Amino acid sequence: MYDFANSGYTTVVITAVFSAYFVGGLAKGAHWATLAWTSALSLSYAIVMLSMPALGAWADLHAGKKRLLMLATIGCVVGTALLAWTPRLSGTEAVIAAMLFIVVSNTFYSYGESLIASFLPELATAQGMGKVSGWGWSFGYVGGMLALGISLGYVLWSQAQGLPASHFVPVCMLITAGIYAVAAAVTFSLLPERAQPRVDRGIGAWQQLRSTWQGARRYRDFVWLLACTVCYQGGVAVAITLAAIYAEQVIGFKPQETMVLIFVLNLAAAGGAFTFGYVQDRLGHRLALSITLVAWMAVCLIAASVTTKGGFWVAAAIAGLAMGSSQSAGRAMVGVLAPPLQMAEFFGLWSFATRLAAIIGPLAYGLVTWATHGNQRVAILATTVLFIAGLLLLLPIDMKRGRAAAIEKSPA
Repeated sequence: MYDFANSGYTTVVITAVFSAYFVGGLAKGAHWATLAWTSALSLSYAIVMLSMPALGAWADLHAGKKRLLMLATIGCVVGTALLAWTPRLSGTEAVIAAMLFIVVSNTFYSYGESLIASFLPELATAQGMGKVSGWGWSFGYVGGMLALGISLGYVLWSQAQGLPASHFVPVCMLITAGIYAVAAAVTFSLLPERAQPRVDRGIGAWQQLRSTWQGARRYRDFVWLLACTVCYQGGVAVAITLAAIYAEQVIGFKPQETMVLIFVLNLAAAGGAFTFGYVQDRLGHRLALSITLVAWMAVCLIAASVTTKGGFWVAAAIAGLAMGSSQSAGRAMVGVLAPPLQMAEFFGLWSFATRLAAIIGPLAYGLVTWATHGNQRVAILATTVLFIAGLLLLLPIDMKRGRAAAIEKSPA
């Protein structure tokens, strides 16, 4: 249910609606607009990258994953609702306010994503991690489609009434915040905090985190996975944060067409996550993730070369299947390689990697676009390098060896 709750944020705010409105509406399509958008996201990811591992260690020591998750949810819901206020401003004020609220909402969203993932190993065995992660991720895309579908209906009605984007974009933000709050309440009602506090050990969160870093050689397969994650998630972050901007600025999609595109992309992603979870458990985690990375390379090549809306639809369909499966596969691999007593901490390290990736990918895209005087085709083609690097870093990982290291000192 939490996957269902928070997916509307990425779908409506980051991917389909507010990103394109920020560039084309608030910033009036200025040449620096894409870089400003990616910079705001990068700042939020830097905050998460530097703070989430320590927060995860604290949550493990104090059995506080659920408490932190509640705070993260409130922060994201409030930050998303505040985005509805930005169209009332004008010029530089509107851009600065939007960047501030994106930093706030995306930081808390990222905290929540990491904390909810740390519950996964409590709900599935190592052999079933892929399918359970796939269930959650696929149901999450259903939540994203619900938020986007309601928003799309309101957008179409508003346009029929002759209302501008400055009217319907704020309503979309409020719809997204409301669905997030209501659906997350189910999680807080039904999901227990099974962990027990370990504060009697006399060790703090930072000391625990430093100890984990120092002993990282014992978890070398997990470290390889983090390096792989930094690369391929950087490419995925480009797709999530810039798909709508690319569709409208390069291919020529209209806002309502972009929303339909993202809706179908989420439908494909839900199917990919659900189906590929079973495939992952059967084929093995490393091979399954490798297949998705090859699919992502194809997406970049197709998107960079097509000039028609139909051609871009093909790229979007493949991206949807690859997105759901690659996101779910990575989360499941962390669940297998993380020590049972340090779940939140290790998922915090995973958040460090994914947020570093989310800085590198979109910011590199924005810089390439700026350096090439707005040529986003070159930028999307350059993104292929991230998936190639991720595939190469995936090769040294041995899941059996990594799982043995994870459970070596854990109680039965």
